[in-house]
Amino acid sequence: MRSKIVAGNWKMNKTLKESKELVKALKKSIKGFTLDNTRVIIAPTYVNLQKVSKSTKKSAIEVAAQNMHQADSGAFTGEISAAMLKSVGVKVVILGHSERREYFGETDALLAQKVDQALKNKLEVIFCFGEVLEDRKNENHFKVVESQIKNALFHLNADAWPQLVLAYEPVWAIGTGETASPEQAQEMHAFIRNLVAEKYNNDVAENVSILYGGSVKPANAKEIFSKKDVDGGLIGGAALNADDFTALIKAI
Repeated sequence: MRSKIVAGNWKMNKTLKESKELVKALKKSIKGFTLDNTRVIIAPTYVNLQKVSKSTKKSAIEVAAQNMHQADSGAFTGEISAAMLKSVGVKVVILGHSERREYFGETDALLAQKVDQALKNKLEVIFCFGEVLEDRKNENHFKVVESQIKNALFHLNADAWPQLVLAYEPVWAIGTGETASPEQAQEMHAFIRNLVAEKYNNDVAENVSILYGGSVKPANAKEIFSKKDVDGGLIGGAALNADDFTALIKAI
């Protein structure tokens, strides 16, 4: 059975003090709550990863990094390697987020290298992809998503897929207040799962968790998460508030 996942991407938010306060509030709010098959993941900024990882060690909260470099080590000023992430207790990394693609020019080819590096180092990957508004309006959204997945992931063998989580993020619905309807989310998630099944097999497709990312809030989470092929969410803004994030966890 594939996991349900609520992952909070904190992006470039929260100082160390604020991060500690948010973690403390989250731990308190989910204490005693039965998570069953649900995983709770948070992704603080690099400089707070070690402290947050240590403070969540005995809780149900997992910690992810927001990005990593594709090389083992070297003269890459300002970058972080997979080994560095592992050394501070991180076991999950987000790759391919639309903001990395748009603002930092990350291509499918580069992301394929990053995925390979993460898997080589036994890191689980939350792999992001999705279309911009123009693609959706021109009805190219399926082609764009198919291309992003194929180019970055379909070189992998089937036995690598248990280390992958997919995150569909319609770029036009990130931070805009716009949200894909539950029906639109389900349509794309079903398309993605079928794509994986065609490349590999039904077993691989049925066991990979596919998250929805795009302005998920307590008000719309339950309806979105109830869809057959939506296995949770990659959350942005709502992950920065303990009450809102807890509400999303409970909605799943």
